Amino acid sequence: MDSVYIEDPADPRIQAYANIKERDLVGRQGRFVAEGKVVLNMLFTARRFAVESVLLLENRLAGMERTLELAPPDVPVYVAPQAVLDAVAGFHMHRGVLAIGRKRPPEPLDDLLGSLPERALVVALVGIANHDNMGAIFRNAAAFGADAVLLDPTCCDPLYRKAIRVSVGAALKVPFATAETANDLVARLAAHGFDQFALSPRGEVECRDARRGQRLALYFGTEGEGLPGALIDRLETVRIAMAAGFDSLNVAAASAIALHHFSDAGGTGV
Repeated sequence: MDSVYIEDPADPRIQAYANIKERDLVGRQGRFVAEGKVVLNMLFTARRFAVESVLLLENRLAGMERTLELAPPDVPVYVAPQAVLDAVAGFHMHRGVLAIGRKRPPEPLDDLLGSLPERALVVALVGIANHDNMGAIFRNAAAFGADAVLLDPTCCDPLYRKAIRVSVGAALKVPFATAETANDLVARLAAHGFDQFALSPRGEVECRDARRGQRLALYFGTEGEGLPGALIDRLETVRIAMAAGFDSLNVAAASAIALHHFSDAGGTGV
């Protein structure tokens, strides 16, 4: 794949990369930034999102040849020296491996649920506003073979640059959709035949003793407050046993434990 050398940070061909941190906060008109070699590998191989361009630090080009072979053949590859890359991004870009992807139209929740296999495991997130947690949960979902991640509208964007990076590209691989409300999420999952377990320190059943059916949704809430009480009252509740006097886990860690137990990869939650 041929590359184009960029010498001017004001070059219009790379303006989609300008002021990365600030534009992450206000949006990119349907675009997102993928960062790092592993993430670009996932972006190119999963093929769930269109790729508009690649921007590389000049000394990273040789080491990216195999990854670039996976990219769609018409994607432009821009190469720049460190000073130009830093000026465009607005901060020092030591990784020097970036791509611009384009978001798809939001997938209707019913369409996603209807496309899942007869035996399915999904993650349902309510109020997850921390991008590190969002990325880590997507990484866990991919690692343990979850079929989808479902969000309520108070969750942060899984395609925020930091969330993608923390997920190691899993946010570009695992299908996701957003419900109109958390209650709508419960109703839609019930209509599609899903058992629904809410993870809570006060859960009625210990995780190791809980058993799943063919279709299962695992709910996780924000750290501190957890899932809303009104939502928990509608669902079966599951807890992760911990040492006496301590009942708190990071939500990403809790998702890893629960997904391992209930996934076919874990092999214990049948």
